[in-house]
Amino acid sequence: MPTPATARHQGAAALRTVRELWGELLLAIETPPADVWPPRQLAHHLRPAGDEPLVERAPLVLREHPAPLNLDALDAGLYVERALLDLADTLAATVQRAQLDDPRRWTFRSPTDPGSHAHGLHWAAVWVEGRLLDEDTEPELLLDGTLAGAPFLPLSEHLLHEAHRVALAVEGRLLRTLALDARTVPVPERPCPWCAGELTLHTGPDEAPRVTCSTVPSCSAPVPRDEFGRRVWEWHELPALVIALDAAQQQTEHARAA
Repeated sequence: MPTPATARHQGAAALRTVRELWGELLLAIETPPADVWPPRQLAHHLRPAGDEPLVERAPLVLREHPAPLNLDALDAGLYVERALLDLADTLAATVQRAQLDDPRRWTFRSPTDPGSHAHGLHWAAVWVEGRLLDEDTEPELLLDGTLAGAPFLPLSEHLLHEAHRVALAVEGRLLRTLALDARTVPVPERPCPWCAGELTLHTGPDEAPRVTCSTVPSCSAPVPRDEFGRRVWEWHELPALVIALDAAQQQTEHARAA
């Protein structure tokens, strides 16, 4: 079991990762699944942008999904959102002391009102992070000079470790769904357009995707080499690789049809 300091640090970091990648997951729901190629993070380069920012749409648990293109991504999104909303409910029931008119207050849902659930994942993640970090747990001086009680109590050790567990679980589910967990996998049926060598996709939770070519040193692709002498397409070079691969595939199909 991690120390309280480690649980706070890891849990807060996991929640920030979830917030940063939530838009990518929503985009994945509306994008046909691709096992390896193209990387999920390139989706916003490969499809037209919608009129409404993805992260500002209604929470997944409150809106309909008439035709999701990626059911695995939808299942992951529902899991992540529900887990964080339920966690916020649990923590609020124990540590919340904020007044009804305090904007920091977590509002419970009812049969006729979704409460804070209406604000979706981002607000839930920010609110839970505040509890993990013991924010607003000291008495406060009001404008009239009186001292008011703290809006929240510090988390007990049990609730701290529960919040830590849930934060890491939802981060892991999101990273796996977006293929952002650490992995190195061949790009299937997509040889290098310059040398026909095998391409490999490298991803990790703390790094942007990159692709390397296995042909060393004869590959003539117009990108730098890595420390192993392989041609490497970093994040900003991947859109050009997508274009080159699509062009090479079209040439192959035309040659077969001729």
